[in-house]
Amino acid sequence: MPKILRLTLFKIPNPAHVQEAIAKYATLPNDAVKDGKPYIQMAAANHAHDDPRNKGYTLVARTVFASKEDMDFYDNECAAHGEIKATLKAKVVDGPPLVLYMDA
Repeated sequence: MPKILRLTLFKIPNPAHVQEAIAKYATLPNDAVKDGKPYIQMAAANHAHDDPRNKGYTLVARTVFASKEDMDFYDNECAAHGEIKATLKAKVVDGPPLVLYMDA
């Protein structure tokens, strides 16, 4: 079964809120647990370069999962992901983030 690489793009206008999100993603591999063990293989977020082609997206988060099932757990049951969503919900503008995922 291939690993899953997931990219999540956010439109967060305030640079301080972008930095807050980057800090949350930095600790995600340790904070996110499934069956009592960390399950996210890699997580990081970075500020997008200011460029007209980015269509207003200011933050790109990358996560790597061992399987699609782990990604589904992250979306539906992970408490650490729930904290990120709660933290960013009021800070993201122009609808929900764009999520893309593919086999790694």
